[in-house]
Amino acid sequence: MAPGIFFGEIVMRTIVAVLLWVVSAFSLAGDAQVEQPVLRQRADPFAMLDADGWYYFTATVPEYDRIELRRTRDLNQLASAETRVVWRQHAHGEMGAHIWAPELHRIDGKWYVYFSAGKAEHPWEIAIYVLENVHANPLEGEWTELGRIDTGWSGFALDATTFALNHRRYLVWAQSPKPPATGKGTNIYIAEMASPVRLAGPAVMLSRPEFDWEKIGHDVNEGPAVLVRHGQVFLTYSASATDAHYALGMLSAAADADLLDPRSWRKSARPVFSTDEGAQRYGPGHNSFVTTPDGKTDLLVYHARSYRDIQGDPLNDPNRDTRVKAIRWRADGTPEF
Repeated sequence: MAPGIFFGEIVMRTIVAVLLWVVSAFSLAGDAQVEQPVLRQRADPFAMLDADGWYYFTATVPEYDRIELRRTRDLNQLASAETRVVWRQHAHGEMGAHIWAPELHRIDGKWYVYFSAGKAEHPWEIAIYVLENVHANPLEGEWTELGRIDTGWSGFALDATTFALNHRRYLVWAQSPKPPATGKGTNIYIAEMASPVRLAGPAVMLSRPEFDWEKIGHDVNEGPAVLVRHGQVFLTYSASATDAHYALGMLSAAADADLLDPRSWRKSARPVFSTDEGAQRYGPGHNSFVTTPDGKTDLLVYHARSYRDIQGDPLNDPNRDTRVKAIRWRADGTPEF
């Protein structure tokens, strides 16, 4: 392809994405044939609704070099929300490259950001790190680096999330197989936490790429997110390469089960959310869960592209946009995305 044609195609895609975002309004309460972005070029979105009535939001920025937080009363207004860059990558050493998948959590009155980062000199030596802020508003105050979470073994580790249930707090994340296991790609692990930065015990593997739809391009299980409803724990994760094959899988367990026992979990043999050309949704994944302000409607916050074809490495294509979709619930208490 001639350089001019390639450049023109990229420009046209960007123009189309902008027009889709600007022209169309998105309703959190209803369904639209085309699922419109609420924030462009923000992948791995994480939204939480605090007791103060504010939504707090963070995501991977396309430059992979910083962590920014947003605050809004309305998720539809994320593009114009109050925004602050709270941390930037190091020039050397750890936390110096590939700043990915930040999540914001409030634990015991303090704010914590969990994020993935590589080394400046070795970008693919990725681990999980934590920041802390004691200010009531996470867009204010100072963020302190608490270092790396020790998962029990060295290896490609990323996409940490945390949740509390039945007076126990857990960390769930993706990592390359734990020795002496062998294999490529990443699996989903869980461990109980002794503190916001330290595990209380060894990691347990919950899921590995085993179905064909989890192994397109790369053998990947990553980006876990947890929703507790109707006496069950639903754990979504993303699978395959970050192009149009990216899709959500799901594990589920009883809320009163031993979540550290892999036998407590059931895995869906098919993706629960995937590419839909009619909705102009390509490669949806790496989601979080939140509710409407009244708490009555559960929302799926995820990223997707508005087109299928990508030139080169999908990680270099910035147009993974944040979208929001209402979750329906089936009669058996399971979510329908």
